[in-house]
Amino acid sequence: MESIKVLVEGIVQGVGFRPFVYRIATELELVGYVRNLGNVVEIILQGTDNQLADFIYKLQNELPPIAKINNLRTEDIEIDSPYTDFTIKESSDSFSGTSVIPPDLAICDKCLEEINDPQNRRYKYPFNACTDCGPRFTVIENVPYDRDKTTMDDFPLCDECEIEYKNPLDRRYHAEASCCEVCGPSLKLMKNETEEGISTDKEGNEIKAMKRTAIDTESNDPLKDTARLLDEGKIFAIKGIGGTHLVANVKDEKAVSTLRERLGRKNQAFAVMSPDIETVRTFAIVSDEEEKTLLSKERPIVILKKSKDYDFAESVSPRLHNIGVMLPYAPLHHLLFNETDSPAYIMTSANVPGEPMMITNEEILQNLDEIADYYLIHNRRILNRCDDSVARFRNNELAFIRRSRGYTPEPYDLKGKYTDINPDFDNLNILALGPELDVTFTILKNSKAYVSQHIGNTNKYRTYEFLQEAIKHMMRITKTDSFDAIACDLHPQFFTTRLAKEYAEKYDCPLIPVQHHHAHGISLLNDHYDDNDLNEMIIIAADGVGYGADGNSWGGEILYTDIKGFERMASLMPQKMPGGDLCTKYPARMMASILSNPESDYENEKYTKEYIEELLNNNYLDSFKHGSVEIKSLFRQMETNLNVGINTSTGRVLDSVSTALHICDERSYEGEASMKLESYAFEYKGEGSLDDFPIIVKEYEDENGKRLILDTTAILRYIIDKIEEGEDLHKIAAAGQKAVSIGLAKLAIESAKEKGITTIGATGGVFYNEAITDYIKTYIEKEGFDFIQHINSCPGDGSVSLGQAIVAGTNLNNF
Repeated sequence: MESIKVLVEGIVQGVGFRPFVYRIATELELVGYVRNLGNVVEIILQGTDNQLADFIYKLQNELPPIAKINNLRTEDIEIDSPYTDFTIKESSDSFSGTSVIPPDLAICDKCLEEINDPQNRRYKYPFNACTDCGPRFTVIENVPYDRDKTTMDDFPLCDECEIEYKNPLDRRYHAEASCCEVCGPSLKLMKNETEEGISTDKEGNEIKAMKRTAIDTESNDPLKDTARLLDEGKIFAIKGIGGTHLVANVKDEKAVSTLRERLGRKNQAFAVMSPDIETVRTFAIVSDEEEKTLLSKERPIVILKKSKDYDFAESVSPRLHNIGVMLPYAPLHHLLFNETDSPAYIMTSANVPGEPMMITNEEILQNLDEIADYYLIHNRRILNRCDDSVARFRNNELAFIRRSRGYTPEPYDLKGKYTDINPDFDNLNILALGPELDVTFTILKNSKAYVSQHIGNTNKYRTYEFLQEAIKHMMRITKTDSFDAIACDLHPQFFTTRLAKEYAEKYDCPLIPVQHHHAHGISLLNDHYDDNDLNEMIIIAADGVGYGADGNSWGGEILYTDIKGFERMASLMPQKMPGGDLCTKYPARMMASILSNPESDYENEKYTKEYIEELLNNNYLDSFKHGSVEIKSLFRQMETNLNVGINTSTGRVLDSVSTALHICDERSYEGEASMKLESYAFEYKGEGSLDDFPIIVKEYEDENGKRLILDTTAILRYIIDKIEEGEDLHKIAAAGQKAVSIGLAKLAIESAKEKGITTIGATGGVFYNEAITDYIKTYIEKEGFDFIQHINSCPGDGSVSLGQAIVAGTNLNNF
């Protein structure tokens, strides 16, 4: 009889791993025990060599659906007193490995079958869950993942549920979210009523005022009543698994417009939830890969193209050719759609603009009183808010726009990837804080990179608080109590940079600033490192803005990187940005600046200051908030360089094209002008293209040295010429996108040739644009180079923290 100890790290908490171990151990007639040790599972076994070998094989090859083994260690041990059977022991927290709980996952088929079966005791129960599905990350407070360390501890199990919970052969054995109508959470339907109350004026005098107050609504079937009221045009706040959605009927223009008005959300598209894939196909085009992702256990929102039969209210997804769609992932969602014939409901995050999504009943009732007509809430606490994930396919490859629910906190496994650069990499603890907008943070611990849920824009105080709360929680469940380094963006004024300095002082460790686009590129490289052993490449980094190494705003860059560092090889033409961020809100200012650049090699000599000023006054006066006065002032500002930045942003060029074509004159949400340009160009179905676009690549020199640039002024001036000639505007939009794309590709290819590199990667928010990605990919591959794009991370800022952590880890031996 041999005795061994097995330590397993990975996704082995809350996924039925211990009962799985129990079943195969008893099947093989082994004796010993299994238990959780904080972040690892310990297995003690006694048996013959053949029995033990069979156990290890089954352990690795017959895992439960959600479980995942990242690391497995075995060692021979001596046991004084032989075991007589195999048991599941109580958990302990005596180990500090790196296993974590899985993400929240969509309801499994067995649980779905139960809530739809009138004979089942969980029929129509909206909180059904088992070891294969349901909330995990959003309800856990600490590890090991046991019920008393989750918000389900508020709900003592009834006798029937406890029998299931204690039976190792039941799929609800230690399923911490398990419950039923007798012992679990319950729904409450509340109505927002307007009442007469007392308020005070500025002088403190009492005055009569109307206020909205939530009151209980008698309802024997809250979900049935909710569906009825939604179909009557009411707006709901519905509390779910990881947060709260604002919900309205997609066919009711009045309801959708009212929701927009109350939210102050002028144009940004709403995501929708539809009951099943067959219904989605009635209004959207769904590829095989998109269907697979929609139906996955993670259930992200997937951006789909609208079909010719799309007939939702105009204001659901205004002036866009696509729409974000998800399928039900909570029992509550399925039960809601059982009560309606609606093809979809709007499901958008319930938050005050710029602040985190609401998760407590108190804040839902207090802060949404001017938005929701009704509330459908429940009494299970959400400990960790987690927004819906969002994904988009380009060239049949998935890219995350937001990697959050369904994926967090499952880590990226970096073991052995970067030890050739820094031999200590796999043993480091690093906190990376990301940029300032669309922030995530990353904790790198023992070669595992734990990227947080979506945090948001940290220039808002409540979101900044949420960031700090989320860091504390991730440290707790990963058992991290110190850091070897803190990584942050190069920008000195970001709130995340300031916080990084505080953490560096607190943990007495180096602060490592990482250039924004370098971090983008390394998160991309990490997606492909396993396949190609890729350790250097040329990066096309195209986005709105990132703080450059020269102190200017970058956003159309060609970089060479060997992971640790980077070299700026080329860029778009530097352009003035009069008024700084005003150019992002009112892109006509940027358009005027680009058209006025005297460094352009465009041959049409008519582009004098006088001509451009006349053009703006005659054709674009309404694009300027203050009309002709602003136009005149703008030219004076550019001449004096007062409050004028320099940028090489691809986003600002695309915004300018959008404004030139009168597609978008004022930005009401991030990326609006460029997104509407993409949709406008998508509408072009005619023959031919404008292949004579002036794509001028030339050498440029400034105080930082020489590099190649693309003359973006030439492209924009050509567009103006074609507009004046009466060319089809949709055709111009498509051709303008193509010209910028081919220009970036040419810069990258020239840089790759100079460095002797065969791989070119594309990163940055511009690469959510399917047409631009396709143009660049096709051109680069036609020229004989390998093209790579994000496949398991975000092209946008959501994966910057991952890149920062890797760069910091590979550079730490220099600090």
